[in-house]
Amino acid sequence: MELRQLEYLVAVAEESSFTRAAAREHVAQPGVSAQIRKLEAELGQRLFHRGPDSVRLTAAGEAAIPFARASLAAAAAIRETVDALTGVIRGRLAIGVVPSVGGWLSNSLAAFHDRHPDVEITLEEGLSATLLSAVRDGRLDVALAGLAGRPAPGLESKTVVEEPLVAAVSASHPLAGRRRISVVELSRERLIALPRGTGGRAALESGLAAAGVSGRVALEAGDPLVLLELARRGLGVAIVPASAPEDLHVVRVVPELRSRLDLVWRGAGEEGPAARAFLHFAV
Repeated sequence: MELRQLEYLVAVAEESSFTRAAAREHVAQPGVSAQIRKLEAELGQRLFHRGPDSVRLTAAGEAAIPFARASLAAAAAIRETVDALTGVIRGRLAIGVVPSVGGWLSNSLAAFHDRHPDVEITLEEGLSATLLSAVRDGRLDVALAGLAGRPAPGLESKTVVEEPLVAAVSASHPLAGRRRISVVELSRERLIALPRGTGGRAALESGLAAAGVSGRVALEAGDPLVLLELARRGLGVAIVPASAPEDLHVVRVVPELRSRLDLVWRGAGEEGPAARAFLHFAV
């Protein structure tokens, strides 16, 4: 019985799929299937019911899973203890990011990789709400996400980028001759904004609500570059961070709406050694 087989056992059980387990473990699917068959032969019991659309544990598999997880945790603890004595950081660092993250993350990850080359880094892109849920559930170690206020209980955060939101319009738009616009006036425009679940959208809606208006988001997209392209084609007023517009006319919004990017992680010391090292490095 090998640790690799136990890793595959847990992965298939959690993914309910040999294909997804193989992708998660970064190996070919036949390799996962072969190792599970070897483990089943050694134990003399089938560990999975293999159906056409799903895979589920047998009674023997259900009984084995807690011990497989405990064995993997013990092996990881041995490695962490030895690495701590030598100052080596290993393992995986799973980071979630919102679309079109700027240079802060790439610069930080490059510098971290130079310092800790044995850490395997993975990136997952998604909306802020989805990323925060993944951090809370332990599927991600850290997320760079947009927040309008404090994160949910159990999470900690540090703001790494903060800037005002502006209205960006094409040269032919009626607002192209303006330098500033009130939130109330903005609410009457055809708005192009990030979707709900993002910090930028939350900041926009919070500002509209504070002014006693609701506004109308006619078009939305998860990538600020798409918002800018829609505004460039004259389809409305893009609400984007001040650093985003290039060849569009920028109108300052008053009162100011602010967009934030926060580094978010689980509190209470739940992060692993790789995540702990990254947070120590980046925060």
